[in-house]
Amino acid sequence: MACVCSPAPERSCVTLKLALVHDYLNQRGGAERFFSFLSREWPDAPIYTALFDRALLGDLFDPARVRTSYLDRIPGGKRHFRYLAPLYPHAFERFDLSGYDVIVSSSSAWAKGVRFSPRTVHVSYIHTVSRFVFAYDEYVGGLGVGRIARPMVERLAAWDRRAAQRPTHLVANSHNVAQRIAQYYGRRAEVLQSPVDLARFEVGRGRGDYFFIASRLLPYKHIERAIAAAQSAGVRLYVAGTGPDEARLKALACGTSTTMLGYVDDATAAGLLGDARAAILPAEEDYGLLPLEAAAAGRPTIALRAGGALETIVEGRTGEFFDEPTPQSLACRLRDFNPSQYDPMQLRAHAERFSPQQFVQAFRAIVERTVAEHRSA
Repeated sequence: MACVCSPAPERSCVTLKLALVHDYLNQRGGAERFFSFLSREWPDAPIYTALFDRALLGDLFDPARVRTSYLDRIPGGKRHFRYLAPLYPHAFERFDLSGYDVIVSSSSAWAKGVRFSPRTVHVSYIHTVSRFVFAYDEYVGGLGVGRIARPMVERLAAWDRRAAQRPTHLVANSHNVAQRIAQYYGRRAEVLQSPVDLARFEVGRGRGDYFFIASRLLPYKHIERAIAAAQSAGVRLYVAGTGPDEARLKALACGTSTTMLGYVDDATAAGLLGDARAAILPAEEDYGLLPLEAAAAGRPTIALRAGGALETIVEGRTGEFFDEPTPQSLACRLRDFNPSQYDPMQLRAHAERFSPQQFVQAFRAIVERTVAEHRSA
């Protein structure tokens, strides 16, 4: 149940049934930490998702609250979840949400497509326009299926555009994503930038002699760019994370100045980030949470001058940009980088502008306003 207040002058408080929806809960990354903030804001709301890995995320989400789709029962589905892509539209459309007054979804692709009754308000927080809509080659590269998947992906893209019309109100995690929503979905999205989990990080001093990347290992992340740049610049690089591109990247990193760390837990990743000279964001990101996590740990970020990083990095104060999407451009920046010019406490203060508390207060206000407008209409 959720308490939603009507607008002034009445300000009466009406109890409404609210449900939370997220794509899948089988990874531990930025989207899942973000969704945990929503989960805590509405602690009594049930959680609907395609897949749930209790062992990996049971500390963030009470298993008793989680309702999974039939895909959760497929052997090996949690590990090879990307190969289930053709089934997600059907799985999310099968959720029975007819008994809820309000739906709040967190979506990178699928959750925004749930069906609901005309009286229901659905506010969908969009982390990105689905990559199979605007970046086909990168998407199928992540699946490892190449051109053979084009008919399937085209069907998914058509469904995705239809699904994006269903929510009552869209909220984008950045101006970058809002522009893509307008371009590919033909809809306006309100912008509320995603928060950073400040509690995970303590201010470090960059005592290590390495640069650091924490990322899901997917082709569009272009980690190979950073591996080549670090080797060319003669600097050490640590890469933490797992994903479909892991084997290829390990082969590229073999014999170079890059160490592929694989999976590391949250505490270890936070410590590595606090001791790094700087974090690296080697490719265009939809939003780019890593620069805020680095700032929370008192460290700057070196990022490609594109995408969401333009909204989370203050050039010269919290990080630097390299201008061309090439190893050579990044290597030049790594060679010249001087971490001593960055004040760790100033970096932390920048991150605190993106606190979870401020975010959930603002997001809840958006939900309540949308409900009030829908009810009055």
